[in-house]
Amino acid sequence: MPKLNYKIILHIMGLLLVCNGGFMIFACFVSWYYEDGVTVQILGASVTTMLLGMGLMFFTRNHRKEMKQREGYIIVTFGWVFMTLSGMLPYLFSEAIPTVTNAFFETMSGYTTTGATILNDIEVIPKGILFWRSLTHWIGGMGIIVLAVAILPLLGIGGMQLFSAEAPGPSADKLKPRITDTAKRLWFIYVGYTIAETILLKVAGMSLFDAANHALSTLSTGGFSTKNASVAYWNNQPIIQYIIILFMFLAGTNFVLSYFCFKGRIQRVLRDEEFKWYCIFISAFTLVASLLIYFEADVGVSSIAHPMVWGEGESAFRHALFSVLSVITTTGFVSADFSLWTPFLTIFFFGMFFLGGSAGSTSGGVKVVRHIIMIRNGITEFKRTLHPNAVLPVRYNDRSIKGEIVFNILGFFILYMLAFIIGAIGLAALGLDFPTSIGGAASSLGNIGPAFGSLSPVNNFDALPSPGKWWCAFLMLIGRLELFTVLIILTPFFWRNR
Repeated sequence: MPKLNYKIILHIMGLLLVCNGGFMIFACFVSWYYEDGVTVQILGASVTTMLLGMGLMFFTRNHRKEMKQREGYIIVTFGWVFMTLSGMLPYLFSEAIPTVTNAFFETMSGYTTTGATILNDIEVIPKGILFWRSLTHWIGGMGIIVLAVAILPLLGIGGMQLFSAEAPGPSADKLKPRITDTAKRLWFIYVGYTIAETILLKVAGMSLFDAANHALSTLSTGGFSTKNASVAYWNNQPIIQYIIILFMFLAGTNFVLSYFCFKGRIQRVLRDEEFKWYCIFISAFTLVASLLIYFEADVGVSSIAHPMVWGEGESAFRHALFSVLSVITTTGFVSADFSLWTPFLTIFFFGMFFLGGSAGSTSGGVKVVRHIIMIRNGITEFKRTLHPNAVLPVRYNDRSIKGEIVFNILGFFILYMLAFIIGAIGLAALGLDFPTSIGGAASSLGNIGPAFGSLSPVNNFDALPSPGKWWCAFLMLIGRLELFTVLIILTPFFWRNR
């Protein structure tokens, strides 16, 4: 195995830092406009980050422009770590979050689009910091590496290794032959959706600041809000919640399908099996939840913030649909505390923690396509038992799936469940109770946000001990990068030169 090209790794780390510092400028402008008193601190964080990045790029300017798969995995994993370490500087410099542990947790939660927070009173945080907090979601939503891939040709570097490491799912549709063209088109759709949601939320009654922040969080399936009550703050304005519902649905859908839809290839979208099952799951789960809320849930006034009329059909449907989409797409917005509903619904929503949205979306979790293929493989195994000599391939979208892809998916699911179990054991070892341990592990690994127990939708992660915050941050990272990308670099043979 050839030696690692460390210079190109450090060079791209520098490029990411420069980009991250550039994004901080937007938060600096917001801070200046609202005169929140932290403009200088955010600017200092931006300049520091960009100077560090430019320094790395300068000292590695003579790098060998050759990148193998190993370098790709290292760049993706350590790129997220570098972005997190630099991204927490605005919190530290402004003292909005004065401790390193809490700042690292909040920043990792942002970039991984988890949406778990340690802030007890969000509404007193300066607006520039709140905007940066939402912006970390937006940067991480499509993948910080995809952003770099779009500009790597300027450096004479091919980006395919990075894309395969960033999106190691069962398949990857290419809109155009070159991955850079794919990245640019996906970012165009991403930006377009964000602008559209911002406008709609502003027209529906949100302030421009709140609308922009919630659009950034929705399209990234992140879940950071500008209000302590999250989206429950607007429970008396259903239109706002329906707009967020629409864009949560779009964000949890494969962005490639959005591209086909805009190109007029509607049949291509309707024939996609993952999209069909994604819609079926959402519809079925919403029907079950809304019926149980309407007939059985007895919560009276919401413990989140505002009165909720649970006896009305529309209200039951809206909160069921909102909560189902928020969990399935791993957005984590809250319109009601689903952990206060019936015990059946509590378990019901916990099961949805392991579903996830579509492959090629900004959502986390296992992803719908993996569940489809695992179920079909199980059915095929039953058939093979009855007909051992028959050739029975697993089919998806009218195509046979290669055996190695099926094995990869089965291996991923086993590793995912193992990571969940170990994650829960780690939290339990810190003295947390059973609902908090399993909820915190599942939520962090699936990049969901709200959980159960002391981490329920009306609480936050500040109550976790410091080791628990670092542990959950690690679970967020491996969950966002789909396990293999991070865990493979922890193996001895990955670093062995041969």
